[in-house]
Amino acid sequence: MSVTKKELTEIVAKKANLTNKASKEVIRVILNTIRDSLKRNEKVVLTGFGTFSLRSRKPRKGRNPKTGATITIPARRAPGFTPGKSLKKAVR
Repeated sequence: MSVTKKELTEIVAKKANLTNKASKEVIRVILNTIRDSLKRNEKVVLTGFGTFSLRSRKPRKGRNPKTGATITIPARRAPGFTPGKSLKKAVR
């Protein structure tokens, strides 16, 4: 089971005593801020929750499943998340 963005908006609205519209805007701003920080190659540290950062992936060999031909998958950056101690402890 997972929580959708809509459900998260409703939960935040209820717990923070906000309207759904205000809650939706707060979540949008938070997610956009995390995205924009990662685009600038900055870490986002939420103490007690975790750290969002960019990870570099090296180029590697792959195989086209349709043709079986070997291809080179180029290097790229990918977002990553490292949970904090409190989050790890909470989900054990």
